[in-house]
Amino acid sequence: MESMPYSQIQKGTFLVATPDIESGIFFRAVVLVCEHNPNGSFGLVINKSLDLELPEEIINIHNLANNRVGIRAGGPVQTNQMMLLHTSDRIPHQTLQICEGGFLGGDLQFLQDAITDENGPYIHLCFGYAGWGAGQLEREFLDGSWFLYPSSARHIFEIPAEKLWQQLLRDMGGKYATLSMIPEDLTVN
Repeated sequence: MESMPYSQIQKGTFLVATPDIESGIFFRAVVLVCEHNPNGSFGLVINKSLDLELPEEIINIHNLANNRVGIRAGGPVQTNQMMLLHTSDRIPHQTLQICEGGFLGGDLQFLQDAITDENGPYIHLCFGYAGWGAGQLEREFLDGSWFLYPSSARHIFEIPAEKLWQQLLRDMGGKYATLSMIPEDLTVN
């Protein structure tokens, strides 16, 4: 029996960009849907690393003991806003569980504590987010811009950002696995 493709957008769904998206931040992007309801949707691009120098008030590089901290371009909206995506369930009053083992939220004190703990949680500091108005994301999905896949903390935090798009397509199998081998620059083909 052939497995049905995953087709329900909800909190905790990965949006995997199809090859139809040829440029911009969504080129080969993986977006974690953090909220989806009749009024719209918002998510975080989790596979676009950023190389930023952050002020010491946010991260004092001299105190960085946790090597599981990464910086991501979360999306094109409000790129000066930082959101914390992490694996800690210690502050449930400050966080929203997105998937099993994946949480969104936390304050600067949580961040400081987490980065100074060599056994601290995985953390992605996401700058910006992706947002869609009512029905917009569904239209993009139906128009063929996105594949859907259920998220997991392993994919979010343990797969290197630059390999996540290909890995998800391989995990989806079949024709999707074939798409994972398309070169970024088609002139190389």
